[in-house]
Amino acid sequence: MFQQQVRLIYNLLMLLDALSIALAGYLAFLLRRSLYGGRWHMPGELLLYSILLVVLVNNYVMGRIGLYNEGLPSRVLPHLWAVFKALVLDFLVLGAFIFAFKKTGYSRLFFFTFLTLSFVLVSLNRVLVIGYCRHFAGKRFHARQLLLVGDRERGQIVAEALRRQLSWGHKLLGRLVVEEKDAGSSEVLGTLEDLPRILRRFPVDEVVFAVKGQKSINIPHYVDLCRRMGVDVRILPAFWSPEGARLHAEMVQEIPFLVLRTTPFNATGLLYKRILDIAGGLVGTALFLLMYPFVALAIKLDSPGPVLFKQKRVGQHGRVFTLYKFRTMYVDAEERKKELMKKNIMKGPMFKVEDDPRITRVGRFLRRTSLDEFPQFWNVLKGEMSLVGTRPPTPEEVEKYDLWHWRRIAIKPGITGLWQISGRNKITDFDKVVELDCKYIENWRFLDDIKIILKTIVVVLSRKGAL
Repeated sequence: MFQQQVRLIYNLLMLLDALSIALAGYLAFLLRRSLYGGRWHMPGELLLYSILLVVLVNNYVMGRIGLYNEGLPSRVLPHLWAVFKALVLDFLVLGAFIFAFKKTGYSRLFFFTFLTLSFVLVSLNRVLVIGYCRHFAGKRFHARQLLLVGDRERGQIVAEALRRQLSWGHKLLGRLVVEEKDAGSSEVLGTLEDLPRILRRFPVDEVVFAVKGQKSINIPHYVDLCRRMGVDVRILPAFWSPEGARLHAEMVQEIPFLVLRTTPFNATGLLYKRILDIAGGLVGTALFLLMYPFVALAIKLDSPGPVLFKQKRVGQHGRVFTLYKFRTMYVDAEERKKELMKKNIMKGPMFKVEDDPRITRVGRFLRRTSLDEFPQFWNVLKGEMSLVGTRPPTPEEVEKYDLWHWRRIAIKPGITGLWQISGRNKITDFDKVVELDCKYIENWRFLDDIKIILKTIVVVLSRKGAL
């Protein structure tokens, strides 16, 4: 119910914002024309294109910065400041449009009047909608009346969330506690055993259960009681916690499931990431094929052995694949690794030594310039790797992982990532590597991938170490 209401309010706000911007554009046109006694003119199609461009960009920008979210703003002024920043960005795009298409006769006075009036009108409709939802919607006769059942900790968390929730009218009547010791607050109406009495006494539309799942509590009994009385029920799963993974409800063939997501990736995000991988993979593979004859000749002249180095690596959730790189070591590198283990500078299940004697002269150049990584773009095209992710470990390294280390392979491995742009050769503690990987996973955004790719290019061109 709440999500449906939020979507409707979203649509209303988008419509009001669009109408406000359209009205602002028309008023700015009339004001600019009146100042010159009707002699100033602006082509009608240019005015229309300006308004449409700002409206379209504004919907996207406001959505990205959280101005169409499900929570009521706690304070109005910071909300209006966010509106102002969004509109400034909208008009920067409009300014770029004017410059790109050489609209030299475009009035600067009209431009800034359009911006000012847009801010005033959008802010006005925001204040009205927020004010209504905060102060009047919950006082409607048919506003949805909620009764919360929960202990002190979870009950307070849910109660605060319900107070911030955007809707067209709901009110929290009070809370029932599970144990007497949790009583003592003015909002507490009794214990769970008082539920039948409370439902008869108050006009309750919905009961929200937010209990920890103690075995002594017969939740199905009270849910059935609500069902028989025609009262809706909302249940917070007992295994949910504020610090826990993301919990979602999902329907599969009309069967409801609770899905515990450990990463923020959704279908849309994964699609965008894959499109970026394909585009980058095609460019990288093309460069790899162009440089292959020259690099292959250098490798062959420097030391005997194959041009490409192939090694089994562990990908997403333990999938094993073959990783490709230009060979930078002598062919007996794996055999010599055992005698170099005592020189390992990495703390944890990861191997790296300074001035590795197994690296060839050409190999040092390839690593310093990161040219040895280019064959991995073929892994990206095949879908085994991503442009951005965590570095793929070997099966031997994974065998030594602690349980929490496995979180770093919950996504596709990448050619680059946070570790590679955060000091790269300076990090010697594997736990720090995993922390950076987990930070990337838990806070993933599509734009972050683009930022990491750009930073990686800068790091590689400045030759601060191999990827």
